[in-house]
Amino acid sequence: MKYLIVGLGNIGAEYANTRHNIGFNIVDELVKDLGGDFDLLKLAYYAEVGYRGKKLHVIKPTTYMNLSGKAVNYWMKELKVLPENVLVVVDDLALPLGKLRMKLQGSSAGHNGLKSIEELCGGQNYARLRFGISDNFRKGMQADYVLGHFDKDEQKELPTLINRGVSMIKSFATIGAAQTMTLFNK
Repeated sequence: MKYLIVGLGNIGAEYANTRHNIGFNIVDELVKDLGGDFDLLKLAYYAEVGYRGKKLHVIKPTTYMNLSGKAVNYWMKELKVLPENVLVVVDDLALPLGKLRMKLQGSSAGHNGLKSIEELCGGQNYARLRFGISDNFRKGMQADYVLGHFDKDEQKELPTLINRGVSMIKSFATIGAAQTMTLFNK
């Protein structure tokens, strides 16, 4: 079985470690944990790692967040990965900081990266791992907030939360989204 694991974010030093790039941070840790490295290939940084007999194809799109679907669509076709074996790791304003939730499918909830994936990959039939970044911003400041860095108190919690995300991805690849939801969505 092969899986496509997609960490959403924006490329470039100015976006590194921002709230919007938590998807990149989680898949970076996954690949590091499994002894892999990313290479810059077509439309994405790409790594291939194994976990318990499963092949995980991990990408970080280089298309910027709003065009993530272009990279996901290309790699799904290139690798011949079915939508049910795709997991997208994404930041979520609707969840409190550090809350991680796996969903089998669903709407984009206004997230531009997910909107792009829906439009270019044929719908919402893919799992997503949502990482809560909370909505602690003043009206009209959403873009600055998501493109901003975690504050010092939040940064202290990140390693534990990122490792939890890695555990959820490994669970998805071994026991599937539904059982992972039962184990982790508390």
